[in-house]
Amino acid sequence: MCKGLISLPSSCLEKAKEMREKLIHLAEKQTHHKHKAQEEKVPHDLESLLNSKSGLQAFRLFLCSEFSEENLEFWLACEDYRDSPVWLQRAKASSIYNQFINHDAPQEINLDAETHEALLSVMDSLSVDTFNKAQQSIYNLMAEDCFPRFLRSPHCMETIKAC
Repeated sequence: MCKGLISLPSSCLEKAKEMREKLIHLAEKQTHHKHKAQEEKVPHDLESLLNSKSGLQAFRLFLCSEFSEENLEFWLACEDYRDSPVWLQRAKASSIYNQFINHDAPQEINLDAETHEALLSVMDSLSVDTFNKAQQSIYNLMAEDCFPRFLRSPHCMETIKAC
């Protein structure tokens, strides 16, 4: 024991030990809360990620780093199309087709033949749900393939730290 502590009354030493234990407990509790808060910031599904501005930005950067951002861009374009007034839908549908669906599109997405043919057949009779099947197919691809890889990526960890 330290020479200076010997001269202190035992009640002071007991108080000091109690305070030390409380401080250790508080420090452990704070560390636990910090880890729990970080876990809560991790998006648990693709939908919550896409609804978060910072999550969407981080996911986009991740997909760009993997050269597969066309899936997200297509999904976002379909969301924009669905929310557009009817008078803008023809121009937006044409843009989506030329950008993502046409066989020589600059950001061609990978659609199965059936979905691709179905889109071709409805391009002349557009409706608000024209791209629903293709959009759902791309969403499923992102949810099953891209999203799990994103969760393990540095992009996800940087987003969590930034929040």
